[in-house]
This record gives sequence, C-alpha cells and structure tokens, in this order.
Amino acid sequence: MGKKNVAEQFVDILVRAGVRRMYGVVGDSLNPVVDAIRRTGGIEWIQVRHEETAAFAAGAEAQITGRLAACAGSCGPGNLHLINGLYDAHRSMAPVLALASHIPSGEIGLGYFQETHPDRLFTECSHYSELISNPQQMPRVLQTAIQHAIGRSGVGVISLPGDIASLPAPDKSIEHALVTARPTVRPGDGEIEKLVRLIDEAEKVTLFCGSGAAGAHPEVMEFAGRVKAPVGHALRGKEWIQYGNPYDVGMSGLLGYGAAYEATHECDLLILLGTDFPYNAFLPDDVKIVQVDIRPEHLGRRSQLDLAVWGDARETLRALNARVKVKTDRRFLDRMLKKHADALEGVVKAYTRKVEKHTPIHPEYVASVLDELADEDAVFTVDTGMCNVWAARYLSPNGKRRIIGSFSHGSMANALPQAIGAQFTDRGRQVVSMSGDGGFSMLMGDFLTLVQYDLPVKVVLFNNSSLGMVELEMLVSGLPSYGTTNHNPDFAAIARAAGAFGVRVEKPKQLTGALKEAFRHKGPALVDVVTDPNALSIPPRISAEMVTGFALSASKIVLDGGVGRMIQMARSNLRNVPRP
Repeated sequence: MGKKNVAEQFVDILVRAGVRRMYGVVGDSLNPVVDAIRRTGGIEWIQVRHEETAAFAAGAEAQITGRLAACAGSCGPGNLHLINGLYDAHRSMAPVLALASHIPSGEIGLGYFQETHPDRLFTECSHYSELISNPQQMPRVLQTAIQHAIGRSGVGVISLPGDIASLPAPDKSIEHALVTARPTVRPGDGEIEKLVRLIDEAEKVTLFCGSGAAGAHPEVMEFAGRVKAPVGHALRGKEWIQYGNPYDVGMSGLLGYGAAYEATHECDLLILLGTDFPYNAFLPDDVKIVQVDIRPEHLGRRSQLDLAVWGDARETLRALNARVKVKTDRRFLDRMLKKHADALEGVVKAYTRKVEKHTPIHPEYVASVLDELADEDAVFTVDTGMCNVWAARYLSPNGKRRIIGSFSHGSMANALPQAIGAQFTDRGRQVVSMSGDGGFSMLMGDFLTLVQYDLPVKVVLFNNSSLGMVELEMLVSGLPSYGTTNHNPDFAAIARAAGAFGVRVEKPKQLTGALKEAFRHKGPALVDVVTDPNALSIPPRISAEMVTGFALSASKIVLDGGVGRMIQMARSNLRNVPRP
C-alpha cells in the first residue's frame, strides 16, 4: 500500500470525526480530495448544482444529527458560493467543517486566475479559518478546525491548495483523539443561589425559551409547574417547548401570537432560557431579567440583566427544581393563559370561514392541511419570508417533528437545500420543504439533485407570484410595491420534465388529494399551490417606523392571522384554569 497523501489523510480524519458525507461541486483544486473520498469507505461525495446548496445541506444535516457535517468548494468562485450557507450554519450553531480549496500555493498573492483569500473571507462566519500551506500542518490544523466546529457549535474552515493536497502526508504526523461531543455545563453554586433567591422573591415569573432549551422539555415543565410560570418561546424554541405544554402562552416577535408579549412584560421576573432573541423592542425594560445561556458571549447583549447565568438550560433547571420554593398563587399564570386563549380565538376566525372555497387559495389553509397530513416525525424545512409566518402559526410540534429554517441568518432559498441535507440523514423519514416561489426559483437547479439521488423530499410550493414579505415591508413603510412580482412558470410541469412527481393546485378542493398523492409517491415530488398574495392582514396600529427588515421595532401588536391547531391546545389549557 502506497503512502498517503495529504488529501487522503484529510478524508480519513473527517471519517474519524463522524462525517458521513461531503456536499459540494467538484473542480480543479478540489479534485484530489474528491478522489480520496471516492476511494475511502464510510464517506460519500454528494454532488449538488450550487455550492450554496452544499453549505445549507451540511448545516441542516448537522442540526438533525448533532454530528459534524462537511461541505466543500473549489478555488475562488467555487468556495465563495459557500459563504451564505456557512453564515446560516454558523448562526444556527450547527457544527460544519468547510473545505475551501485554493489556487496553487506558489501563486498565492500574485493575482493568479480565480485567486481569492478564503482564509480571510470566511473569518466572520466561522470560529476558525486557516490556510494549510505545508503538509507538516496536517493533521493538526484540520483537527483544530474540527474541534472548534464541534466544541463551539459553528463553522470551521480549512483552505487547502490543490497542489498541497496532492503531496505526501508527513511521516510523523500527530493524530490525537478527536472530541466529537460537547459536555454539559452546570452553573456555579453561587449563580444558582442568586437565581433561587430572585425566583423565590418574585410573585410573577415568566419563562421565555429559545433553541437552547432543546432537550430540556421535562425540566421546563417541572419548573413552570413549581413556580406557576407562563412559558413563551421564540421561533427557534417552538419545536422544543410548545408541545405538551400546559403553561404555553405563545410566541413573541414579529411573527408572534397569543400572550407571550404580555407575559414577558407583566411579570416581576423574566427568565430568558437558551435564547439569543434579537428583537429587543419586544423585551421589557422595567422588570428584572435573568438570562441563562451556554454561550457566555450571548449574555446581556440584548437587554440589561439583573443576573447572567452561564450554563446549559437543562442543567440549570435541574439545579433550580431541587431548590426553588413551590409557589401556590396561580393568578398570574391563569390570567396569561386566558389572555392567550382569547387572543387566539380572536385571530383564528379570520381564516376559518369558507376557506375551502376561496380562490386564490389561502396559504393559511395550505399550511393547516399540510400540518394535519404530514407524518408525526416529519422534518419541515421552511423558506424565509411568508413561509416563516405559516410555519410559526400552523406547524404543530410534538417532540418528534423538526422545524428548520434560516431563522437567525434570514436567507432566502434555504428550504430546498436544507431538505436535501435532512433527507440524506434518513431516506425513510418524511422531509417537507415549505418553499416560497421566490426562494425556490433562486436555487431551483438543485431540484435536480433530488432527482439525481432519488431523494423523496416533498416540496410544497407556496406560489403567490411575489416576494410577499418584501411587499409587506413596503406596504407598512408607506411605499408602493415595486420589483416584487414574479412571472412564474408552471413549476409542476418543470418538476415532471425533470423526472419527478409534479402537480399544480389552483382550487382548494384539489389540495388534500394532491398532498396525499405527493406523500404517497416514493421519490421526489413538488406540489405547486397557487396562493393568495393578499392573505396577510396588517393591524392598524403598525406604523412605517415599526418595521425594519424582518424586525418589528416598536409595537405590542403583531401580524394578524390564523393559528391552526394551537387554538385547540390553548382551549385545553384554559379548561384547566380553576374557576372561582
């Protein structure tokens, strides 16, 4: 057996770190690594049509599995295409190793064909970004990048010239045991005691949870029950906290609903649990606030804290549940539960009357039917824009489903690429891409990736022929919509031409049958649903100054709209409120 080269050593280390596949587009400087993957067991090369898709797919795979995932781009323009998906993975705290292959090492700095400096370009969207310019740096630099990605939950980038990748690996390279899982972090006793005192002294406590509460559902429920706390959540906390929650008061933020805003503002003590919620206009400035987070750099950057607690949400709550006094006064909790139910009753009526006959189809109706028909353990990937609204309002988490989107980075075109990564983790699990026509058409070429690998992703296309969220922003700002209209083809016909299942739905009575048929289809499928671009109403109290991009800067009222099966849970919780 011949001596390994650097590319082969690179791939071997990825396999040891748990990487199962690498997404990318082959080419020149990347070829030695791709060939090494071809000859190595336990890892496969996934050919996509655009490197941005590769990065999004790797990020989604990492979020689904919790393991390190990988993507790659060839020199210059190839690896530059990775950057948007890497930003998303990094901000989503998904462990991803990105390989940015580079021009010949002797030409760096001389304006060579396709020259860029990827080790500099990716520094803002990674925890570690370094150039391997000598075989002696392997494998230490790669191992360092991997441990940054896993240990700090984000992106590690390696820039590797193609000529270096082809050189023999060093004879006495140091390959140490890799860290492939993160430890739990328990706060110190001093912080726990301070937090216990704040909780015991407060009459009204509210919990507001983010994605950092993943895996802590039992502890959150026990804590809320002990201190009679309403529990609200951010969008990324929805899948972890909303289900089976008798203390649920909904979601805050621009897409919010229910009584989460009131619960966070009318309490004595607000506990921000595992959330880096960016919209500080929705956070109070006149109540005591405690923030608990595994990332110390997140503490206090959104609001002034009375106590900062560095630790895992679950470990922190376990310590608290053993120490805090049980509260008996339910008046604040019950009042918030009633406000929540009343708020949902008020908005649910808007889209429950004659929706089965409304043409163009209400997108709310599409999301509601999709929620009912999808599998109990389905993975939903959600495009940025109006699809975020429908997912926030209508998808019902249950502890088995996953909901993934570009919720922190806010990129268009994320849903289809993320669905690719999610489906590769388990071909037998239902993966549904909730795509907008704008986002889908932006990276539509990678629908061909579904066909090429026969991935059974179901794309449900909310086709309103517009950039709906942008039109909404313009409307609220007092501007006429301009440059937001899409002249779309028959996307279902394009899907069929590509070799996939495709059906176009223009009438509500066709919807259920079309979705069922797509779900029964063994391979990739696209359901092109023509939806009403004017479905979302705007409350009269929102002014032009209140919306900047995706954030509502100052308002107690959020976008009006239905709430699907959440009303059922709110009604059920309300029945548990003691009557005088």
